Amino acid sequence: MFSFNMFDHPIPRAFQNRFSTQYRCYSVSMLAGPNDRSDVEKGGKIIMPPSALDQLSRLNITYPMLFKLTNKNSDRMTHCGVLEFVADEGICYLPHWMMQNLLLEEGGLVQVESVNLMVATYSKFQPQSPDFLDITNPKAVLENALRNFACLTTGDVIAINYNEKIYELRVMETKPDKAVSIIECDMNVDFDAPLGYKEPERRSHYHEEPAEEEGDASSYADMDVGFRAFTGSGNRLDGKKKGIEPSPAPIDPSDIKRGIPNYDYKVGKITFIRNSRPQPKKVDDEDAMNRFIAFSGEGQSLRKKGRKP
Repeated sequence: MFSFNMFDHPIPRAFQNRFSTQYRCYSVSMLAGPNDRSDVEKGGKIIMPPSALDQLSRLNITYPMLFKLTNKNSDRMTHCGVLEFVADEGICYLPHWMMQNLLLEEGGLVQVESVNLMVATYSKFQPQSPDFLDITNPKAVLENALRNFACLTTGDVIAINYNEKIYELRVMETKPDKAVSIIECDMNVDFDAPLGYKEPERRSHYHEEPAEEEGDASSYADMDVGFRAFTGSGNRLDGKKKGIEPSPAPIDPSDIKRGIPNYDYKVGKITFIRNSRPQPKKVDDEDAMNRFIAFSGEGQSLRKKGRKP
């Protein structure tokens, strides 16, 4: 018995379990079929041919299946998962944002290799437009969108669809590696300032007024001011005093409390009011007789009182 071996050294097991092949890539819009596959554009997974599934099933690979996509012409690479194995042989379908990251055109060649990635613990994103700040809860929106992704790669610009609008976010940082898996993970998410965002200018609460108005306002200082709404101060729960002092509002002439006018004033007569309460007026006897008193009238009877004749 003789045995023949073509190789002087045995092939490493890691190399035997590695999937690596080239496909011509197209965007999902080129996928033929009656069903709308716009859901592929909302995630980070690709569609591969059935032969890839047959080859992967023969290899001892780890699940979930994760792949490294490389464009050798531009030396750009990214990572993705697989959604289905229904593409034509020799063809794979990618989301449009993934083709932009790889600088691929329709029908370009892409190298697909199976990889094992570490589970993500932290990621940082930078929105590519200030419009992302209009979302009420951006973390919840991003968490919901990342359910359609299998992995993240530092430097990629991913696209998420929310409220019929596409928002692009750049992956600034991922931990513990530059390419991580986000399937069944507990990941902390942070945001960087959006691209082109400018902080609003802070306007001072105090503004200069003309000198004439300052003179008029100073004359009101010694006068009695009535009730003025929203001029109190607040208290913070943490006990801090910073930022709780209300800004002084200008005194409006209508806020000044004025006295009660004397409607009985006569020219040339000076009246000294000793008591602020109004004194009751003296009523003359004639006025008292003519004054209306309720239930003070006399009634009349149709029947005369007296004895019958």
